[in-house]
Amino acid sequence: MSQQLIQDIVIVGGGTAGWMTAAALATVVSDRYRIRVVESDEIGIVGVGEATIPMIQRFNRVVGIDENEFMRETQGTFKLGIEFVNWGRLGDRYMHGFGRVGQDLWTVPFDQYWHRMRALGRAQPLEQYSISRMASLANKFMPARPDIPNSPLADITYAYHFDASLYAKYLRRLSESRGVRRTEGKITHATRRGEGANAGHVDAVVLESGERVEGDLFIDCSGFRGLLIEQTLQTGFEDWTHWLPCDRALAVPCESAKVLTPYTRSTAHRAGWQWRIPLQHRIGNGHVYCSQHISDDEAAATLLANLDGRPLADPRPIRFKTGMRKLAWNQNVVAIGLASGFLEPLESTSIHLIQAAVQQLIDFFPDRGFEATDIAAFNAHSRFHYERIRDFIILHYHLNQRDDSEFWRACAHMAIPDSLREKIELFRSHGRVMRVNNELFTEVGWLQVMEGQNLLPQRHHPLAELQSEQATFDYLESVRDVIAKCVGVMPDHAEYIAQNCAAKPM
Repeated sequence: MSQQLIQDIVIVGGGTAGWMTAAALATVVSDRYRIRVVESDEIGIVGVGEATIPMIQRFNRVVGIDENEFMRETQGTFKLGIEFVNWGRLGDRYMHGFGRVGQDLWTVPFDQYWHRMRALGRAQPLEQYSISRMASLANKFMPARPDIPNSPLADITYAYHFDASLYAKYLRRLSESRGVRRTEGKITHATRRGEGANAGHVDAVVLESGERVEGDLFIDCSGFRGLLIEQTLQTGFEDWTHWLPCDRALAVPCESAKVLTPYTRSTAHRAGWQWRIPLQHRIGNGHVYCSQHISDDEAAATLLANLDGRPLADPRPIRFKTGMRKLAWNQNVVAIGLASGFLEPLESTSIHLIQAAVQQLIDFFPDRGFEATDIAAFNAHSRFHYERIRDFIILHYHLNQRDDSEFWRACAHMAIPDSLREKIELFRSHGRVMRVNNELFTEVGWLQVMEGQNLLPQRHHPLAELQSEQATFDYLESVRDVIAKCVGVMPDHAEYIAQNCAAKPM
């Protein structure tokens, strides 16, 4: 039985989501399919996703991006983790570092031996067993050295900070060089098929000029508006603000600091938190907050009072609602990026959600039949991905011990999803973390946030007792010593960039 293949793919909206989608599809399917991006220069992009997680490396490799060129073109810096300030109690600091913590020993994970030694008062802070965290504190960076096996230097895991608008422009050039066609224009509305096998499917978008752009598969990258997925198909939105009450943000760049740190920083304030993302030419800053607990003017004053240098623009307001579309794929429209939903960028997942959706689209790529079973599987995968990331972000809010504001007290006492409660209770019992169905955040990520925000297990895994106390202590000390020596030979973050991928002065 021959398949009726689609021919025309129309991406509605550019920005990071649109051009990441275009670049990936141009790499995988451009020889057989026509790809067109419709965007308007009049419509700005949100652009809060300047920090990423390590999976972005996989995307860049797939589309054939040279790392040093990419870093120069996007004013990028390297990222080894995220530092959290004031999230447990006022004055607390911890880091969610990428990669592993410790080294495997025997029957149980490294952290179980650390839990045992901590309870005995013989363990050092968790960060001392992580090369990412110790390198971050020393402002050191280098890529992994796989040619040095059994060394922490072979395990260095990193992501990037970059200017999202420059990244979109970079991907646009790459996509157009691979045959993607760009149409400039503002879309007024979409039209739908009235009859036949695909009745109700979108068949074209109409521009202000009157031009109709027809297609078989439409990818909605139009941002919060959801021009096709919501305005046209009325898919519906699932609101999660009862768990994640922040609903506004202010973004502002400022002058660079003297030290170029290889990590993002998130500082909790009275009714939200502030991001700090160091780039080569500036620092990206923003204040995510709950408008029920703080005014816009107060939020702006807090943001501007906590910058490293002179602001380079006025704070730009962003309003949002946390949640997701009830369906990410509806009929022949796939929503990617902000059109599919929004989770605040606390753990830098915005760009990853774009990447994951593009990969899922390639996995479930349709023919003209648009098989309902495939679409349902895509939507189930998308929902699982969103919900598990949602739980991880809620964890940060719920595990606070602050009593300085009603906002934080409410977060500490709110009802949480059962899936998150199970994770917390499992950890509280014996320090166990179970990763489900390859969810995004690993056991090590959950461990670092729970421990960093003062959730300590009541007991440790019984099999951690199979080693003697002294042997376990010596083992932890050897891991700590090796990591310290490795960090000592790593170059300074700023020096590494200067030597390999420095951008031209702006």
